[in-house]
Amino acid sequence: MAIFRGDGGAGDANTDVTINSVTEKANEASTSASEAASSATSASTSASNASTSETNASNSATAAASSASGASTSASNASTSASTASTQATNASNSATAAASSATAAATSETNAETAETNAETAETNAASSASTATTKASEAATSATNAATSATTATTKASEASTSATNAATSASTASTQATNASNSASAASTSETNAATSATNAANSATEAANTLSTAALKANNLSDLADASTARTNLGLGTAATTASTDYVAASAVSTFGGTLIDDADASTARTTLGLGTAATTASTDYATAAQGTKADDASPLATTVTKTSSTGAGLLPSGTTAQRDGSPAAGYIRFNSTTGSFEGYDGSAWGSIGGGASAGGAIYENSNEITANYTLTTDTNGMSVSPMTIASGVTVTVPSGQRWVVL
Repeated sequence: MAIFRGDGGAGDANTDVTINSVTEKANEASTSASEAASSATSASTSASNASTSETNASNSATAAASSASGASTSASNASTSASTASTQATNASNSATAAASSATAAATSETNAETAETNAETAETNAASSASTATTKASEAATSATNAATSATTATTKASEASTSATNAATSASTASTQATNASNSASAASTSETNAATSATNAANSATEAANTLSTAALKANNLSDLADASTARTNLGLGTAATTASTDYVAASAVSTFGGTLIDDADASTARTTLGLGTAATTASTDYATAAQGTKADDASPLATTVTKTSSTGAGLLPSGTTAQRDGSPAAGYIRFNSTTGSFEGYDGSAWGSIGGGASAGGAIYENSNEITANYTLTTDTNGMSVSPMTIASGVTVTVPSGQRWVVL
């Protein structure tokens, strides 16, 4: 429209300059609006890409959940999708920034031209909507990225669970192997028990057979009694001894046998029984080897036996045997000594003949008496001399030997 200024009317130079400026500003506003529309389109495209990224992230999450064995690959894909979504979110943010810059330019153009301001406000509103939409899409893309990260975490968890399941499966396999070994051992033990049971059954069968045979034998013996004439023959057929006809009162009842006495019942012989009773050798020594009650209450106090040389006291005399010449021992041994009541002197046997023993003087030691008869061979003891008073008779066949260098004087 025409703008009238001063007298020059419309179309002067100043007026043309003003119109050109307005036109230029309008063009700038139009350009800004076009740029805002392009920014809005870019924001829409970014939002579409963010939606696509969200879909891809969802698909990646679905793929991660579908199989534990592909968990690692799904996690990698989800990580890639998250990275892509993050990049798209950055692009959307950049677009929003550009839209905000365009809105600022539009606002500046509105100040320069009212008409352009209206168009710019419209463009600004559209750009703000696009920016809001882009921001929403960026938020959605960020959410998708979060979901993708969660899916990746879930996939990692599933992979860990799969590993745990594999470990549990290996443990179960080991347990199953152990149980199989135990079952094998139990089967072996059962087989052994079965063998033992079979052996026991065989032994039982043998015992039953033996019992049946014993019963059969007993029955046969019983049958053998049916045609016997008397009880004596029946006892003989049954192999009974004299105990069968002995009254029970003739035996000592088991209750009357002491516990210690019962130990003698199964001793094989008297020697074993004496050992059981703890008896010593005195138990088998003849009673005549001990002093009798008449001889004294104790062995130390007993009277002398006929064959014992005793003493009258510790300072008295020994009681030597005394008897006539005819009562000498029939088979004397060297060293025997006695008192000869026939000659009235002590005599001793030197291994070959009896002879007088010194100290036999009578009459207070004044008279030495000797026998007047030699009835047995005699040889003077080596390195000694002999003396006798006659008359003296040497019995027929008897010899008195005097060794060389020695003398026997007969007065």
